[in-house]
Amino acid sequence: MRVVSYGGGVQSTALLVLAARREIDFHTFLFANVGDDSEHPATLAYVREIAVPYAARAGLDIHELERRRRNGAKETLMQRLNRPDTRSIPIPVRMANGAPGRRNCTADFKIKVVGRWLREQGATAETPAAVGIGISLDEIHRANRRRREAHEVIEYPLLDLGLRRDDCERIITEAGLPVPPKSSCFFCPFRTVAAWRHQRRHEPELFALSARLEETINRRRAALGRDAVYLTRYGVPLNQAFPEEQTEEGDVDEDEGACDSGWCMT
Repeated sequence: MRVVSYGGGVQSTALLVLAARREIDFHTFLFANVGDDSEHPATLAYVREIAVPYAARAGLDIHELERRRRNGAKETLMQRLNRPDTRSIPIPVRMANGAPGRRNCTADFKIKVVGRWLREQGATAETPAAVGIGISLDEIHRANRRRREAHEVIEYPLLDLGLRRDDCERIITEAGLPVPPKSSCFFCPFRTVAAWRHQRRHEPELFALSARLEETINRRRAALGRDAVYLTRYGVPLNQAFPEEQTEEGDVDEDEGACDSGWCMT
């Protein structure tokens, strides 16, 4: 069994095109949707309106997967973050010094969701499935073969082909497809400074939801006697970090590539 963990971004869409051209041996793409209320709407639109029809024309399959709790109920990342009984924070919120905290969002909503599907299809430790990850040569530091389930073997087709992000964009354009936006949850603390400023200026509804989530997390932490945490490295609430009157874009993205999992932002 050979599948690609499809994130809906540039690198994994390049893998989709390469598979359509039969230049890599993958026919099944798994999109672990962390929730329609959590994924960036532009990513969901790209996957459903552009990638899925393209894959179908090429004889490839894109399966959209969701996290299910033990009782069978669907759970999104936003729902997990807003559960009143949640004591730990699954996303890498920033501590007072700007450093990211521990996270399990990738494990719970990406790795385990894909892993469960593979098990259901028959993958075992003795006959593991190959899972392709869209990490390009310029992000080789994100490659980490330890982040997998026991019944998986991780592969990096873009690294094997020596392809960089610019090459991925060219491959997508040559296929007649628009280049997708960088995929991640719209409130991810690993978003770059430029991405936050863009959201503040051009996506005010999403920015308001991000700020509300940050407030909810800190209200719960205050009730537990814990210090405040933030969605950016600035150590202040989102609305203060990016005030409406100061939304110029173009600063250096110091956080670029901070997420090293390889399962998101590809």
